[in-house]
Amino acid sequence: MDVQAIKQRFGIIGISPLLNRAIDIASQVAPTDLTVLISGESGVGKEVFPKIIHQLSSRKHGPYIAVNCGAIPEGTIDSELFGHEKGSFTGAHESRKGYFEVVNTGTIFLDEVAELPLSTQVRLLRVLESGEFIKVGSSKVIKTNVRVVAATNIDLTDAISQGKFREDLYYRLNTVPIKVPPLRERKEDIHLLFKKFATDFAEKYRMPPLQLDAEAIKLLINYRWHGNVRQLKNITEQISIIEQTREITAETLLKYLPHIQQRDLPVLYRKDSDNKDISERDLLYKVLFDMKKDIHDLKHVVGEILQNEDLTKDLQQNNAQLIKKLYDNFEPAGESISDYNFHHTHDDHVVEPIEESEVIEESLSIQDKEIDLIKKALAKHNGKRKSAARELGISERTLYRKIKEYNIE
Repeated sequence: MDVQAIKQRFGIIGISPLLNRAIDIASQVAPTDLTVLISGESGVGKEVFPKIIHQLSSRKHGPYIAVNCGAIPEGTIDSELFGHEKGSFTGAHESRKGYFEVVNTGTIFLDEVAELPLSTQVRLLRVLESGEFIKVGSSKVIKTNVRVVAATNIDLTDAISQGKFREDLYYRLNTVPIKVPPLRERKEDIHLLFKKFATDFAEKYRMPPLQLDAEAIKLLINYRWHGNVRQLKNITEQISIIEQTREITAETLLKYLPHIQQRDLPVLYRKDSDNKDISERDLLYKVLFDMKKDIHDLKHVVGEILQNEDLTKDLQQNNAQLIKKLYDNFEPAGESISDYNFHHTHDDHVVEPIEESEVIEESLSIQDKEIDLIKKALAKHNGKRKSAARELGISERTLYRKIKEYNIE
């Protein structure tokens, strides 16, 4: 049976190549007994594909059942699928056949298969591999001949990485994958579906069908439709019932579309250069107050910032005050803030520090600087380690270790 005939038989609307491809795969795999995994977002119409597979297979005269795995409580899912013996658990007053026993020689559709508990996944894997299962509370092995078609609206590979789905079961289910495209990838089908739904609801509620103007059609097609076909059908029904006029404009249609997702817009961003003053200030604060930076790198970064001619006058003055305060509080031994003469030219541009080559080429020991800072902090707080550690931005335990390591008295 060709794709067009399948569409007519099962009431499928659309001309999208992606949709046609999914239908073609379903028709090709139907005569076999291979397990099929149908994937696609919620509302795309995955439930029609198991029916296609069943009706075009040699099992079409056998039973067919669709099971929503997410709608069955975890405590009863094993009983529902595989049955149970009388007295196997509280409330089991009599024996019961499960779906896999009832649907023998037929097809079972497991929707939202990712919602199955891990223990149930083990039982399902055994059925797929050997056609055997055991009822809850029984030790007797039962054979079954069932064709399994599963569906999911989530990425099972992500569920596997999170430990929520068994990898071996995934590969067993995914023998033949069918991807049902979302509505936003079937733009050529959106208006066709709207007209079909509008006609159906017009007959149901005995009223003229809706008509969209050009702008409304454009809005309908460009909307993202996160709920896919189901959302489109619901909105069409709402408009059919509520609106008195049958001529629908874009303004009217817009009232029924969730405003938070009206359009897909590109992400706007601001380059760092667009807000240069703020980025330079943030960088300066980071350098000034990060006590774990070694002194040589601090001088180098500050020197580069002071040489940046793009800074505003206010930022230059603030930078100089902050740098002077830093050196007043943490002045290394043998050096003074006076060694760096910050002054301005007639155009208020900061000139580079005096003896810049000496600063850059100077060889400093990070360990010596660290010892010096620790001594200064201890002296400032009269030997109180807790206060000194807070001043240095480290834990008291780390300070104690460094005092012992550097043999500081």
